[in-house]
Amino acid sequence: MIIAILQARMSSSRLPGKVMKPILGMPMIGRHVERLNRCDSLDRIVVATSRDPSDDPLAAYAESLGVRVFRGALEDVLGRFQGAALANGPAAHVVRLTADCPLADPTVIDACVWRHVETGADYTSNTIERTYPDGLDVEVMTMEALKVMQAEARDAYEREHVTPFLYRHPERFRIAQLTQARQLSDRRWTVDTAEDFEFVSRVFYMLYPTNPAFGQAEIEALAIQRLAA
Repeated sequence: MIIAILQARMSSSRLPGKVMKPILGMPMIGRHVERLNRCDSLDRIVVATSRDPSDDPLAAYAESLGVRVFRGALEDVLGRFQGAALANGPAAHVVRLTADCPLADPTVIDACVWRHVETGADYTSNTIERTYPDGLDVEVMTMEALKVMQAEARDAYEREHVTPFLYRHPERFRIAQLTQARQLSDRRWTVDTAEDFEFVSRVFYMLYPTNPAFGQAEIEALAIQRLAA
């Protein structure tokens, strides 16, 4: 089984509560889950959030969508991530996604998962040799690699950002990458600031009504049109 774990919390330092800010009348995380449901490679989607009371509304909303929710320590993100995987398995592979990337492209996620499976890698991503926009990030790992990380990672950065232990040790783990021919790594499609949220909201406003399944190509075309205007 392949589980996708969507990390989310309300206590973002730069834009608090961003995951519940509405886009076309639905909380941003709801739009994100809607897009993830279009993936062919995922057997289960889990929202991993914290036990902090500030995340109560987020957890309740995710559950109302019929999505499984796991709640763990606020500060130990790696521990929370593994807890979510173990509680919702058994899984052979785990996909890491973050709730500040609501423009996630299902075709990119599927491509990364299939590359991971086909290559027999321990860890596969499109973030090390980056050719995709910031905001279409996908990371896939085996459950065994996740268990090793949880047991051995001690560095605070590795506990907070989940996967650095894997790519910091290429001598121990088989690492594969997903790249594309077109270089779009300079594009910023993630949500950390109010300006980012405004951009993402505009993308949904312009594309969603006529094509709810819009992806990377349609977003890039829209961005080019705006620059030319």
